[in-house]
Amino acid sequence: MSLLAVFDEQGNLLESTSSYEEIQKRLSSIGVMFEKWPIKELDRSAGQEEVIDAYKDQIERINSIFNFKSMDVAAVSPDHPKKDELRRMFLREHTHSDFEVRYFVYGCGTFYLHVGDKVYAVLCEDGDFISVPANTKHWFDMGRNPDFKAIRFFSIPDGWVANFTGSDISERIPDHDSLLLYVQGKGL
Repeated sequence: MSLLAVFDEQGNLLESTSSYEEIQKRLSSIGVMFEKWPIKELDRSAGQEEVIDAYKDQIERINSIFNFKSMDVAAVSPDHPKKDELRRMFLREHTHSDFEVRYFVYGCGTFYLHVGDKVYAVLCEDGDFISVPANTKHWFDMGRNPDFKAIRFFSIPDGWVANFTGSDISERIPDHDSLLLYVQGKGL
């Protein structure tokens, strides 16, 4: 299930919700677009062309709003040889000059958005579309055993260059695996 957990900068949980409407409303208030798209039945081995073709109606609608220049499909599995390296690369707080846009075809991952004095942890799953505004301090955690496929959208060629803030805030906020346990009722 999708989850929004809001933390203070010390990592204390302030609020959480798994209500799609509440997640969408709270994220909209900080400029983040969050949608649920209908899930298409695709084999997990589906390639980029097949995935993009399956979601062409939603992609065309989003492109009419944002005018993306390119997109691709990224997948990381538990047996990916560079999963630990990839995870570490995204775990430090950073910004981008372009907004970061993802649609989760299957699996899950957590975007952490550091806005003001709060961190909005958004656990995304199958069917979730999220758009993180340009220059928003954030990080992404795919967990110790990642298993997801996502469509990534780009509006400028060099927009996904990470500008690291140097902050250690990501070390104070519960990680993706902890949020999964929380969703399962096992606490934080």
